[in-house]
Order: sequence, then C-alpha cells, then structure tokens
Amino acid sequence: MKILLSTTSFQDTPGPHHDLLAKSGFEVVRARGPLSEAQMLDLISENGGFDALLNGDDRISARVIDAAGDKLKVIAKYGIGLDSIDVAHATAKRIPVLFTPGVNHTTVAEHAFGLMIALAKDFWIHASAVKNGQWTRRTGHELMGKTLGILGLGRIGQEVVKRANAFGMRCVAHGRSWPETFAAEHQVERMASAEALLQRADVVSLHLSLDDANRGLINSRTLALMKPGAYLINTARGGLVVEDDIAQACRSGHLAGYATDVVDEEPMRPGHPFQLIDSILVTPHIGSRTFESVERQAVRAVTNLVEFLSGGSDFIQANRF
Repeated sequence: MKILLSTTSFQDTPGPHHDLLAKSGFEVVRARGPLSEAQMLDLISENGGFDALLNGDDRISARVIDAAGDKLKVIAKYGIGLDSIDVAHATAKRIPVLFTPGVNHTTVAEHAFGLMIALAKDFWIHASAVKNGQWTRRTGHELMGKTLGILGLGRIGQEVVKRANAFGMRCVAHGRSWPETFAAEHQVERMASAEALLQRADVVSLHLSLDDANRGLINSRTLALMKPGAYLINTARGGLVVEDDIAQACRSGHLAGYATDVVDEEPMRPGHPFQLIDSILVTPHIGSRTFESVERQAVRAVTNLVEFLSGGSDFIQANRF
C-alpha cells in the first residue's frame, strides 16, 4: 500500500501517531501541504498513484480523484472540515472519505477566545509598538457584559459558550441544528437567523462548516447589519467571509477588529489587504495545532486509515453509499 501523507502538523509534531503509521507497513510518501490541485496531480503522476490519501486541507478535486483512478481506495482526512474535498464525486465513485470529529473542539475554542481577547485589548498593536521601542497605549474594552453571537453551535461553538459564560458574557446563537439541553443549561438564546444575530451581538464568532450555501456569508450587506465597533472572530473557514469587504469595514472603523485563523487562499498571498490593517489579526491556521490536539487528531486519522485498509471496523466515515 502506498500512502500520500501531506498534513504538516502531523509530520512536525512528535507523538504516537508516527509509530502507529510506521507499524502499518505502508509505504509513505511525504509532501508539505496544503497542496493545490496542480500539485496533487503532479504527485499522483510522479508516484504512479496512491492507495490512500492522508490529507489536511489539500485540494482533493474531482480531477484529482479521477487522476488517482481505481488504485485510490480511501481518503482519510486529518481533521473535520471537508470543504477541500469533492465528497460528492468521491461518493459517486464509491471512495470512502474518513474524518476525525470530536478531537479538536477544545483547542479551537481556546484559540477563538484568545483572538477575542487580543482584539478587545489591542494586543497586536501594543506588542508591535513595544517591540519597536515605542510606548503606545490605547484604551481597550472588557468582554464582561458584552453579547457574544455564535454562528454554529456544534462542538466548538459549545466550548466557546462555556468560556464566554466564565467571562460574564451573554450568549446568543444560530445554526442549522440546536442542542436544546446544552442551550438551556448555559443560557444561550436562540436567534431566528444569522442576520438577527449580527444585529444583536457585540462580538461574533464563526463556527460553521463551509459549503455553497454559506460561502461569503459575511459580506458588505451583512457587515452593515453589525453594530458599529463590533468584533468578528473566524476560526472556521476563510471562505465564510468576503475578505475585501472585511478589509473595507475595518478601514472605515465600522468593524472594530477582525481576528482570523483562516483565509480563503492559504498560505495568505503576498500583498493581501489584511497585512496593511492594524485592526486585523491573522494567525496561520494553527487553531487546532497543539501537541494535545495534534496527537488526538493524528491517532484518529491513522486509526481510520489502518482499520479501513486492513478490513477492520474502527473508522469514522463521512460519506455513505
């Protein structure tokens, strides 16, 4: 069996996942993702195809799946989001797509809250000034008493609610599903729509999976609904926002700050407008990159892969056919 391993945090972080993969006996070809469609096609051609992909946010398009041919038996996603994989095409070709739910919600929630605090206290502006020999000081804001709007009340969104409650914030939320028991226990008010939530919240945190229905959800129209001086946090997917509209809202001051762990095209291209705006804070898609989370995620991904290819049953499949 020949496996393409392309996720960098898996490769860069020590832990038992390396031994688990080595013990499988599979031939492992390593690459540094996220890989574009063209890079994926080149690797498939150069290596005569792969039996399995152990991938992060690489572009697994219909062209890539077709190029892999009948040799490709399974796609094992290291992570949860499947927007970079053409799952429908894989399903049509009866190729299982495996994934790792329930392994990174704690660390992503911590990252989201860290970004929230960083915006409220202008950490980036203050830290940069001091590093450059200045003693520039700006007056920030408390989070206590503010209304936090959460779009997507899944595992990560729920962990953010727990931390917000500890900070004395009021929580409102909207999503496709609604965890009644959790919401009642943690005093989360259900909003009828994303638009209603945007109008109500002082801080908005995005925790949605990306699909055609919500791509560009945060745009010039919806940003205009937000309170002047509100903050926006994104630890989900860059495609949920229209980046040029975010930049304009921050330049005008309507949006007091945008903190994101993701951009629509990663790595962020040189000259991206976010680089020139002090009220925009960007981290390089590291929200789930902690030693603890990487180990959980990687062990689950390798277990998925090995179990499937060896005929076992201990794997988590995202698609059905």
